[in-house]
Amino acid sequence: MLYVDDVTLTFPRAKGSLRDRISRAFGVLPEEDLPPAVTALRDVRLKIERGERVGIVGYNGAGKTTLLKVMCGIYAPSAGRVVVDGDIACLFELATGFEMEATGWDNILTRGLLLGLSRAEIRERRQGIADFTELGAALDRPVKTYSAGMFVRLAFAVSTAITPDVLLLDEVIAAGDVRFHDKARRRLSEMVERASILVLVSHSMETVRQMCNRALWLHEGTIRMDGAPDEVTAAYERGS
Repeated sequence: MLYVDDVTLTFPRAKGSLRDRISRAFGVLPEEDLPPAVTALRDVRLKIERGERVGIVGYNGAGKTTLLKVMCGIYAPSAGRVVVDGDIACLFELATGFEMEATGWDNILTRGLLLGLSRAEIRERRQGIADFTELGAALDRPVKTYSAGMFVRLAFAVSTAITPDVLLLDEVIAAGDVRFHDKARRRLSEMVERASILVLVSHSMETVRQMCNRALWLHEGTIRMDGAPDEVTAAYERGS
């Protein structure tokens, strides 16, 4: 179960540059010239039960990815709370926890620990992760020497080596060339099937209709509509 209980998230006003702060201290730049605080989510309440696949749609800036970050604890809500029953994994922010000076092998360990795996579990899975990346001897090199495609392969392989109860997914991840991308999609589909709950942010209405049994339309940080995917996506498309 995943419960979002009247969550509001407000980002405070930016303090501005050092020059602005000095000017303000001497009264040259008035306080009201600061950019206003931004409320990204406002009074969001939803309960997601086991077996639900929830798609979130909305315009850019509606708060979709922000909501996922609150769900997984990257952002602490300004008000309200999030309750999660079970392990949770997020397939976005894939670069989190990677040390660019360390080798691919070392990063498999580091990222695995951050995902909640024990050292014994990582030892059991590290060769399977390495095989999936198809990086071979490149795993002996520092990650800073990798191309963007190589890095995504490594990040994706490690991040999908777990079996979470709650899976948060922001769009379909592109990973490498067409052949590898197909393999990544199959692995992702298997991970989705194993998860008790899926929350998916997508701009593809077809993906939401195919993968989900419930959909939310998020608009300006609030839930405008919550219901069957066909109905919600149709309303969203009419509204856009």
